[in-house]
Amino acid sequence: MAEDPEGGGEKTEDASSRKLDKAREEGQVAKSMEIPSVFVLLGGVMALYTTGFFFYQNCVEVFHYNFIFERVPELNPADLTALLIYHAKKMFFMCLPVFAAVCVVALVSNLAQVGFHVSWKAIEPKLSKLNPINGFKQKFSSRAVIEFVKSLVKIAVISLVCYLATKGELSKVLTLYDNSTAQILLFLLIKSFWIFIKVCLVMTLVAILDYAFQKWKFLEEQKMTKKEVKDEHKQTEGDPAVKSRIRQLQMAAARKRMMAAVPKADVVVTNPTHLAVALQYDREKMVAPTVVAKGAGAVAENIKKIAQENDVPIVEDKPLAQNLYKSVDIGGQVPFEYYQTVAELLAYVYGLKNS
Repeated sequence: MAEDPEGGGEKTEDASSRKLDKAREEGQVAKSMEIPSVFVLLGGVMALYTTGFFFYQNCVEVFHYNFIFERVPELNPADLTALLIYHAKKMFFMCLPVFAAVCVVALVSNLAQVGFHVSWKAIEPKLSKLNPINGFKQKFSSRAVIEFVKSLVKIAVISLVCYLATKGELSKVLTLYDNSTAQILLFLLIKSFWIFIKVCLVMTLVAILDYAFQKWKFLEEQKMTKKEVKDEHKQTEGDPAVKSRIRQLQMAAARKRMMAAVPKADVVVTNPTHLAVALQYDREKMVAPTVVAKGAGAVAENIKKIAQENDVPIVEDKPLAQNLYKSVDIGGQVPFEYYQTVAELLAYVYGLKNS
């Protein structure tokens, strides 16, 4: 297991989405350089194959143009300038399809791996990058050794594929001396194309395996220790101790407000000892009686104590107290099915007050 350099323990936890996003902002992503390489090679070969006739025509035109200049006894500066411009234009338009195909394929292959994201942090100048000791360490790091071995294996596989592909064509090469130059060039072009295709297929397999390895290695490097997971959770969700303290303060404030409403209640319904529900009804402001306070255990005892101190009637009604405690929140109105029972209770209380 990887060790945390800061002494936080082993990195055994998968990286969170937040850490992966942060790594992406810094330019750290799972990426294989083999995928762009193989697709650039394949795109360039396909572009050369499809534009082969266009390339051939332009080459012929260039040869004809050069032969015309050979018949000129002396070349003045204007002729040399025209010759240079002509060759520059021809080379540009001959290579343009290949360059365009290579650029598009390189861009698409990179976007397919990591998507579109510009990381300015990755290109920020850092003096640490100029440290020769760090550079020397990177040259002999485990990553550098793996890349070196991978390059040797890739060269060996490609050489083997090229050998096997050309071995069967050697006998045909000996018969080309009797063909025209165009036929020889066409033969070499076709055979080279299929050799490249076979090499690209092998390199595609290598690129897929390398991407899987780079993805696994990147996720392993991004793993977190249990302490890092806990610290990140605190940063995103808040410290559990602080949140618990806030909830306690909120509950205490709500309980204080609730107790302040008990003296205004018309009646307190009890269980008789475990529950207490304070009801208030104002015909001008309320549609139905409202639960202004409720509690169990010590809270219920406190409600009854405040009610006694403020001459609020306390009535024992076990079924009603249990039903109101379970079904009505503080500030909620009494449900319709309890209207009759509560109305009789309030009538009884009002009768006591008027007697």
